[in-house]
Amino acid sequence: MNKILIIDDEINIGILLSKFLTRNGFEVKTSTNGISALELMTKEEFDLVLCDFRLEDTDGREMLKKIKTSYPNTGVIIITGYSDIKLAVELIKMGAFDYISKPLYPDEILNTINKALEAQKIINQTESKEPEAEKRRENSGSVIPEEFVAGKSPASLELLKQIKLVAPTNYSVILNGESGTGKESVAKSIHFNSPRKDKPFIAMDCGSLTKDLAGSEFFGHEKGSFTGAMYTKIGHFEMANGGTLFLDEVGNLSYEIQAALLRTVQERKVKRIGSTKEIDLDVRILVATNENLSDAIQKGRFREDLFHRFNEFNITIPPLRDRGKDIQLFAEHFLKEANAELNRNVTGFSSEVIDCMMTYNWPGNVRELKNVIRRATLITEGNEIQLKALPLEISTFAKASALESSFGSNVAVNPNKHDLKNAAMEAEYETILNVLKEVNFNKTKAAKILNIDRKTLYNKMKAINLD
Repeated sequence: MNKILIIDDEINIGILLSKFLTRNGFEVKTSTNGISALELMTKEEFDLVLCDFRLEDTDGREMLKKIKTSYPNTGVIIITGYSDIKLAVELIKMGAFDYISKPLYPDEILNTINKALEAQKIINQTESKEPEAEKRRENSGSVIPEEFVAGKSPASLELLKQIKLVAPTNYSVILNGESGTGKESVAKSIHFNSPRKDKPFIAMDCGSLTKDLAGSEFFGHEKGSFTGAMYTKIGHFEMANGGTLFLDEVGNLSYEIQAALLRTVQERKVKRIGSTKEIDLDVRILVATNENLSDAIQKGRFREDLFHRFNEFNITIPPLRDRGKDIQLFAEHFLKEANAELNRNVTGFSSEVIDCMMTYNWPGNVRELKNVIRRATLITEGNEIQLKALPLEISTFAKASALESSFGSNVAVNPNKHDLKNAAMEAEYETILNVLKEVNFNKTKAAKILNIDRKTLYNKMKAINLD
């Protein structure tokens, strides 16, 4: 069981993190200041430290130096509410595995912790010069996948068919899909249904990489290879060796990094920055994008040769709105997860809530649905999630859709098709509804598009019972 130390002067955050991580199989200790934390570390060994950047008696920079000096085999993740990319670069160069900002999200925390433990394990194995076979045995299976909910709609069944087809192969795969459709879950499903299932699955968010960090994150670096490189860092390619590397939002990589990535993919070898030693790679690559890479190639933003290296197989993940009754299936799954996470016992949804969920267009897809269910589970007082627990834009969207379908049937306007005044009113209301749905019921944006002020828009929405 991995042992984690949480250092945060906000007691409630420490308690919440401790409970969450304990439920996920970690042994956890907490401290509210740097002095007591360092004293605790002299008595007990920890695999990982989660340290808030701003503490009462010190800061994360000083804590990182002290921990890495005295306990080089302990990984460190810095937590802060002050998001600063320059600070992030500095901390990572100093030896922190990663940097996450408040508010904290459970999935992000768990994913970052698993990757940090994976990386630290490889560093420790490298330094102790264990045999490669033993290294891989110990490295396998430490990243736990999220449960993949396949669904039963025709779109979902086709997706599952493609996953089962490509998973046993060694093909590189491009996963296309809108933001929030579950591309990482599909990537994990491919990996854990492949011969590599007992090897690492390493996910990398290319959208958050800066030019300064990208080379070190992909390829790693040796201690002393550049100013601030105080410790050896294992890159994501090396971490994934033998298994699968998932590159999310790959279209955001700079052209320069794409060139370096192409060489690694072609040669199947990697060198840490500052090293002359080449490391042989056996890595399957899965990439995800929410943009059309063919268009990016035409615009000169993505290398065509790299695209063809990745595009041995292509899967398009359908948006949630095209998956029919799977919406309710996914909602029930996320309700079970939320009950476990929040220690609640909400049993289901009212019929009005189900109708709303089935009507709404879910621009944020599965991710949005999951967040909505988690929030609704938290604020629900009874056994069933009621309409008042849903965000206003969802219930309003459903009401608007009902009104839209009822135009011409004596709702809001007179159905006399020869009455020009009523015909004009109907056309106006339909335009308002269409614009509101396009901007996901952002009234400020809708008023701007309609070229009217917000008060006028509110009055017109009230006239059709849409306030």
